[in-house]
Amino acid sequence: MSVGEQESLPFDDHPVLAALDLQRPLVFFDLETTGLDLQTDRIVQFGFLRIHPDRSQDEWKEMINPGIPIPPEATRVHHITDAMVADKPFFKDFAPLIGDFLADCDLSGFNIVRFDVPFLQAEMERSGHPLDLKGMKIVDAQVIFHKNEPRDLTAAYRFYCGGEHVDAHDAMADVRVTLQILNAQLKKYRIPKTLEGLHSYCSPRPDGRFVTTDRKFAWKNNSAVLTFGKHKGKSLQHLVEHEREYLLWMKNGDFTDETKNVIADALNGIFPLRKPHDEESND
Repeated sequence: MSVGEQESLPFDDHPVLAALDLQRPLVFFDLETTGLDLQTDRIVQFGFLRIHPDRSQDEWKEMINPGIPIPPEATRVHHITDAMVADKPFFKDFAPLIGDFLADCDLSGFNIVRFDVPFLQAEMERSGHPLDLKGMKIVDAQVIFHKNEPRDLTAAYRFYCGGEHVDAHDAMADVRVTLQILNAQLKKYRIPKTLEGLHSYCSPRPDGRFVTTDRKFAWKNNSAVLTFGKHKGKSLQHLVEHEREYLLWMKNGDFTDETKNVIADALNGIFPLRKPHDEESND
């Protein structure tokens, strides 16, 4: 479980991310998982590559026993099988080490805003080591790519670096490619050169269609309705009046604290109110 160190990677004879004003370590990371649902799926591999302000680097890559079978469709993507992870540690064994590795760092990767960061947060919370993103800057090379050259990681590597990403869906290979892509983007575009500026540049607009960020409740006619399961489409008020046991199951289940708080308030007669700017962002 040790974190490996390596010599600096070559980037056209220039220091890595030379165009970026780096005030503290920036961690590039990627996750391979059993699927796309952060509530029911689990991480099977992670790769972290930490770039320090002096541009020295250290990396950490592990396979994880997810505790559940890896679906064949997931294996077809990342080529990780149940047999390969059968004797590996569980995520909870890595969680405190991950917290230490990411402490006082900012984050970067490809599609991490919508996938890897929420997924990592969910796993850390389940393991009893919540990942506090307050103060962390998040830079997503995919956001920059799509804003400037509206495609996937392999296409981005071909476009920015002129190469072929032959080890796609290996966590550390994806991390290294993403690092090279961001390095090229900083040189090519007139985009912010500070982590704070890139964080703002990569941050998505809030989606006003949903009550909670995990999208378990959505707005319909200014009422919160359930978006999944056997009671999908039913309003929160209807559930409180007729399906209270189901809400109690959710409140005590494997859901985000935000969703649990909405449910707890509703069970006490306090229902979420849609704000005017939420309606505007749904237009």
